Amino acid sequence: MADRETGPVEPDLVPELLVTDLDRSLRFWCDLCGFAVRYARPEERFAYLVGGSAHVMLEQAGVGRNWVTGALDRPLGRGVNLQISVPDSTAVADRLVRAGIPLFMQPETRWYRVGDEEAGVTQFLVQDPDGYLLRFQTSLGRRRRTA
Repeated sequence: MADRETGPVEPDLVPELLVTDLDRSLRFWCDLCGFAVRYARPEERFAYLVGGSAHVMLEQAGVGRNWVTGALDRPLGRGVNLQISVPDSTAVADRLVRAGIPLFMQPETRWYRVGDEEAGVTQFLVQDPDGYLLRFQTSLGRRRRTA
C-alpha cells in the first residue's frame, strides 16, 4: 500500500478471482469491460487489473499458489456480485452485447434509499467467463427522497 501522505492511495480491498483461463478472462475484462493490466506475473498466470478506481486480481486456478476453500464449481463466486462504477455503464453494456456476451440483467435505472435521500444509478449485470457476477453502474447523483 502506498503511503497515504506521499503517494497514491491504494484500495483497502482488492478481490482476487480464480479463473480457468487467464487469457480469456483478460480479453473479457480488458477488451470489453475497459480494465487495464497494471502488472502481471505470466509465469504464475496472474494479473492485477485497474479500471478507474476499481482494482481486481485474476489468477488462473491450478497454477501458482491458489487458496481454495471448496470445489470450484461453475458459476464461480455464487452469492456475490462485484459492483464496478464506470463513467458510462450503457457503453460497457453495448460493447458486451456487440461481442455476443449475454447480459444477466438488462440495463436499468434505479434509485436506492440512502437515509433522507435517494442515490440513482444506471446499471446492468453480466457474468464474466467463469460466472463471476459483475454489476456495472454509473451514478445519477442524489435527490431528495420521495414518499
